[in-house]
Amino acid sequence: MLRKANFIRIFSTGLLFFCFFSCKNNHSVKEKEIVKAPEKMDDQIADNIKAVLLFANNSNGIIYDSTRLSELNLLNSFYEKNNYQGIWSKKETWNPVADSMFEFIKNSRYYGLFPEDYHYKELDTLRAQIANDSLVRMDAIAWTKADLMLSDAFMKTLKDLKEGRLLPDSVSIVSKNNYADSFFIPNLQKIIESNSVSPTFQNAEPRDSAYISLKALLVNFVDSMNPKKYLYLDYPYKDTVAFYKKLYERLLQSGFGNKEIAAPDSAQLSNEVKKYQAKHRLTVDGKAGEGTVRALNFTDNEKFRRIAVTLDRYKSLPELPETYIWVNLPGFYLKVFDHDTVVLESKVIVGKPSTPTPRLTSKITNMVTYPNWTIPESIIKKDILPALKNNPGYLASKGFSLVDSHGETVNPYTVNWSKYTKAIPWKIVQGSGDDNALGIFKFNFNNPYSVYLHDTNQRYLFQNSQRALSHGCVRVQKWEALAFYIAQNDSLATKEGEQLAYNTDSIKTWIANKARKTIMVKKRLPLFIEYFTCEAKNNKIVFYNDIYNEDQVLEQKYFANK
Repeated sequence: MLRKANFIRIFSTGLLFFCFFSCKNNHSVKEKEIVKAPEKMDDQIADNIKAVLLFANNSNGIIYDSTRLSELNLLNSFYEKNNYQGIWSKKETWNPVADSMFEFIKNSRYYGLFPEDYHYKELDTLRAQIANDSLVRMDAIAWTKADLMLSDAFMKTLKDLKEGRLLPDSVSIVSKNNYADSFFIPNLQKIIESNSVSPTFQNAEPRDSAYISLKALLVNFVDSMNPKKYLYLDYPYKDTVAFYKKLYERLLQSGFGNKEIAAPDSAQLSNEVKKYQAKHRLTVDGKAGEGTVRALNFTDNEKFRRIAVTLDRYKSLPELPETYIWVNLPGFYLKVFDHDTVVLESKVIVGKPSTPTPRLTSKITNMVTYPNWTIPESIIKKDILPALKNNPGYLASKGFSLVDSHGETVNPYTVNWSKYTKAIPWKIVQGSGDDNALGIFKFNFNNPYSVYLHDTNQRYLFQNSQRALSHGCVRVQKWEALAFYIAQNDSLATKEGEQLAYNTDSIKTWIANKARKTIMVKKRLPLFIEYFTCEAKNNKIVFYNDIYNEDQVLEQKYFANK
């Protein structure tokens, strides 16, 4: 009798595998496996899970129709250790943890996630069928699919809350063997024991106060947002006819224009643009320029995608130190944090879109009063070399010097500039002084991009609201306050009996005397130059322009069609 039972089980497993193989090749085939006795359902689900995972390993994770398990390796590890037992139901009844998991998926937008990434539609349909159709309730394949999808959803949710979705698979924690046994499986076992998923998911998230504040505001945003998806307009554009066609389609989506008119003339289109601009308090000129296109694209759905990217950016940050400098490029500001308190905030000017400031992590190594400016090769190639070909006296007119490898000055009139198209064998240096592009103070830090923080001789530009204007370095309005803070921080780090080589008074003296002085920083202050296009501020979500189009690129790569 036992041998016969084993045979039946092996045969059943083989049959299920065949059914899934058939479904892979014929998506219209739908197989069922009716188990009339509820007490036998769990054993059948275990047999099915083993067979389906075997099939999925040879079908790129696809288990039935178009359902794909995204965390297949983690599922293989867990179910093998669990003897392939189902965990989300028992005797044709959902376990409480299954209800908890499903509700989390349903409301996952509150966490900056997309429900469709976690089998929401398939699970919603399956749960409704099980609840309303007694035959489906007895179908072992339905319960098998549900168990695998819920486990897969759990693994993916845990991963996305822990590290975000912006990392390539090759460096993700899901590709590291030790994380399966030390992180994913223990947490899955924990939620099974507690019958609730929320505490485990919340423990996986960043502890950063900025992340917590932004996520807290997300609930009201999601509850009030307009989920409608609108046509996205690319700007700048190359094909004018195609752009204006899409522009009119987009205006129609917002209730502007006349649906009876398929192709409006330029005057009609301009008039509809004016109506849109007036309603949204834009400059009413009838032209679909950068500002108007940005407004058309900045829908609630786009805002949510922006928030989702931002939350994931927080997850990619290392653990922040107690004291550090934070530069947010799209926000055009610098902040100094000391034990989670902002002790200094300053406007900054950052790189133009054509010469963007790089995101980086470093530490302030030294400061320079009345610095020289050695002009980067990129600026020489783009701006200075073409000017020199027209007029060798250009350098003198700007206060620049041509310097060789020995520090000797070279006469630019003795150089045949026409033979140089890219690099030149000399340095171009602007001497220190009030007219120096770096201003009168510079903060150095190790980085491969030759950028730094500094003062500027164009301080009036800090009045601009949009300040992506530099060649890549970060100009700091309150450079003096930053220098004094670093000096005080250094002083506090000095041990008893040690003598600090400078203080705030000596900095003031060197500046007053217009002396060029390099100041070595003893306690190197960590620096984070980051790219966050939204944040929580005064209990509201504040959005900044995606000045380098970085978020849009990430959205298209990771959140396409969401």
